[in-house]
Amino acid sequence: MNERIVFLGTPSMSAYVLEGMINAGFNIVAVISQEDKEVGRKKVLTPSKVSEVALKYGIPLYRPHKLNKEYDFLVDLKPDLLLTFAYGQIISTKVLALSRFKPLNLHASLLPKYRGAAPIQYALRNGEKKTGISLMEMVKEMDAGDVYAKEEIAIDEEDNYSSLCEKIQILALDMAKKYLPLYFDNKLEPVKQDESLVTFCPSIKREEEKLDLNLCAEDFVNYVRSLADNVGAYLMLDGEIFKIFKAKKVNSILDHEVGVIVKAYKKELLLQLKDGQVNLLKVQKQGK
Repeated sequence: MNERIVFLGTPSMSAYVLEGMINAGFNIVAVISQEDKEVGRKKVLTPSKVSEVALKYGIPLYRPHKLNKEYDFLVDLKPDLLLTFAYGQIISTKVLALSRFKPLNLHASLLPKYRGAAPIQYALRNGEKKTGISLMEMVKEMDAGDVYAKEEIAIDEEDNYSSLCEKIQILALDMAKKYLPLYFDNKLEPVKQDESLVTFCPSIKREEEKLDLNLCAEDFVNYVRSLADNVGAYLMLDGEIFKIFKAKKVNSILDHEVGVIVKAYKKELLLQLKDGQVNLLKVQKQGK
């Protein structure tokens, strides 16, 4: 495949797709990722997972602080396609216009549902039974472009953010390999999104990681799933922070005040909520 593709992405699931596309023979002429970040207590400057793949294969790598102000290199690259998957910056129309074909984004939801930065987290938080990938045109408005292809996957009861990301990345790569050749041959028909069905999912703020004890048990469990095993949702218990990475509703008993730890022995750490009790199955005390 000769079309010159510039790939934009940052996290590990983007890296999976990038490496898969390289191995499948796509002509990736450059990679754009976020700047290296300080990691750990020693604040070691560390490249993103996508940057690591670019460096591994010797592909030209660009890590602009703000792509919309630092894009001269893109003009020189003359890309046939700009393809993004979880890049992390809003891209201006000036930059998008540098793509000979209409620029595309692999978005981790079944658009028009869950436009925005956190579609995987919101699908889990809201107890969805399915999600998927939409291959869509990038336009000025976030995730509002025409959709060229869409495929879905089931969300299992045991799925959390980490496991669903793994499913999503496999589907994203499969769709790139399946649909990009058709796109380059003008064999995909764009479909406009139904604006009446649009929902949004903004990025998760630090303060949103705290679990709300006023949630019903099912919503509490889903909230835990939406942040595990990544950052982890947390509770304040006896003045200390406890990260909760897995929880399960075990009964509908209402014999304690909401927020009380009912039982704490063996493998049971039962928390009372307003419609029953949940077992906190995977817990980490701060600093432990």
